Amino acid sequence: MKKFLTIIVLSLLWSSNIYSQNLKFTKIVNLDNPWGSSFINDYELIVTEKEGKIKIVNLKNKSISIVEHNLNFLVDGQGGLLDIIYKEEYFWISYTENRGNHKTSTSIARGKLNKDKVNFKNIFQANPPINSGYHFGSRLAIKDNYLFASIGERGQGMIAQDFTKHPGSIIRIHLDGSIPKNNPKFEKKKDWLPEIFQIGVRNPQGLTLSDFDKKIYLSNHGAKGGDWFGEAKKGENYGWKILGWGGKNYTGTPIGPKWKPGFTKAIHYWVPSIATSAITIYKGKEFNAWNGHALITSLKDKSLRKLIFNNLSDVKEEVIFKNKIGRIRDIQVHPSTGKIYFLSQDSLWLMEKAKL
Repeated sequence: MKKFLTIIVLSLLWSSNIYSQNLKFTKIVNLDNPWGSSFINDYELIVTEKEGKIKIVNLKNKSISIVEHNLNFLVDGQGGLLDIIYKEEYFWISYTENRGNHKTSTSIARGKLNKDKVNFKNIFQANPPINSGYHFGSRLAIKDNYLFASIGERGQGMIAQDFTKHPGSIIRIHLDGSIPKNNPKFEKKKDWLPEIFQIGVRNPQGLTLSDFDKKIYLSNHGAKGGDWFGEAKKGENYGWKILGWGGKNYTGTPIGPKWKPGFTKAIHYWVPSIATSAITIYKGKEFNAWNGHALITSLKDKSLRKLIFNNLSDVKEEVIFKNKIGRIRDIQVHPSTGKIYFLSQDSLWLMEKAKL
């Protein structure tokens, strides 16, 4: 048994080293605690910084321009400006909105760029507002005319089981903020809030659309262990805080089982936690062997991991690299080249194949 485990460990180390040796990392620009990013075109990337700035990075000449905005945000613990996504002249942004009396919410606004300014208008507020600096989520993903967003449970635990409140859920609205008539409330979940698509998540900081199967996937922070990667499923429940997903409370006390029937089962779990952040389902030319595979970024062990999950009974994980660029907050695949861009805690990085 020991010999078998040793072979597995050596195999993982070998594959990780092979990847690292064949990769080239280039720092593009320095940034200040960046959080979310989105390609505007082949050479411009829009970036949010948690403390309140929105910047456009020109990848050709490495210049940075500041985008003025009117968001009523509050930097509070893990909160501030969060994710941003661009499509057809519009930007959608998730952020920590100042709701007064020390209360905040994960809110979403939409706006158009006019020269160097965006006049954002709210299209969603997570209610109720809560006095907490924890677990805002929040990633955005677009599928057709739907906007999906992950809303953290703000450290409130069982609020994620309360379908009359937004914290701890995946929401789905139209791109203009209107509510889809085929959301769970209008079908089998009449007591749910109309924006809620799925409940029972803790602090989901990864959300993406797969161009291969057209499904929405997410990653979620557990507590002390219990991070996971899974599919967003309409009207279902991931179980927080009934389930612990293999993790424990930070005090060391147990939370609940990893999974039990009646709840959505994740595709892959991490125990101990790797502090999952952003995810993408790779599609591109630079790393064409990775097409259709999930790329998972980590804050805690500063790694990029690849999941091959076409066979759910035999999910394969590979560590692509660790400790190359620091804590990784976001990942974007270039729409034309397939090269990969990362936001670390203080920089924008490019990863491409090394020329041997």
